[in-house]
Amino acid sequence: MHMMGIHFLHPETGYPTMTRLLKESGYHINHKKVYRLMSEMGIQSVIRKKRKRHGYTPSVVYPNRLKRNFKAKGTNQKMVTDITYVSDGKRFYYLSVIQDLFNNEIVSWQLSKRNGLELVIDTVSQWTKKKDVTEAVLHSDQGFQYTSRAYNTRIEEYGVKGSHSRKGNCLDNACIESFFSHLKTEKLYINQCKTENEIRQAIEDYIYHYNYRRFQKKLKQRAPIEYRHALAA
Repeated sequence: MHMMGIHFLHPETGYPTMTRLLKESGYHINHKKVYRLMSEMGIQSVIRKKRKRHGYTPSVVYPNRLKRNFKAKGTNQKMVTDITYVSDGKRFYYLSVIQDLFNNEIVSWQLSKRNGLELVIDTVSQWTKKKDVTEAVLHSDQGFQYTSRAYNTRIEEYGVKGSHSRKGNCLDNACIESFFSHLKTEKLYINQCKTENEIRQAIEDYIYHYNYRRFQKKLKQRAPIEYRHALAA
């Protein structure tokens, strides 16, 4: 069942978030029924302990420039970025992604064994090599990487405007959370990758599928790149 897949990949998910993720996957079900089904299946939110960074103070915190307005009139205007973890059953790897809100296209991604500053800077560097990013808004949460001086100095060098979610508000970055959910439930959960190379190949295959073949209602039943080309024609 789809709910078990979500729980397996996101054990911290409670019934409100489960309801939202199900709706984003095309399952229209109200929160009361989700709560009942989760209770019947013995699914409970597992709260993960967050690693405390003693003495860490964010160097840069930008205002939330998006304010949950996830619509863009053109490419490279509103971008969102985040990191998620994936596992081969033995260890965790960290996937960093940048998504264009104009057509939901994944424009850059990096996989690493370390969840650090280098990962997010490499993701930004890959994006900037492909596009003219001047005046683009790049939105993230207030993770330590995204509020570091080094990261924000780098995006300012590219002429990019930083934007941060409010603290503890995952819905401020809901679009990229939705992508991660689709990636895991439609690919990684099914494939059960056993090595880093298998994970990397599965992610590459899925992002190609997502960008070129996965139709979206928001995009008038087109895939992201098809939608971008149609509007450019």
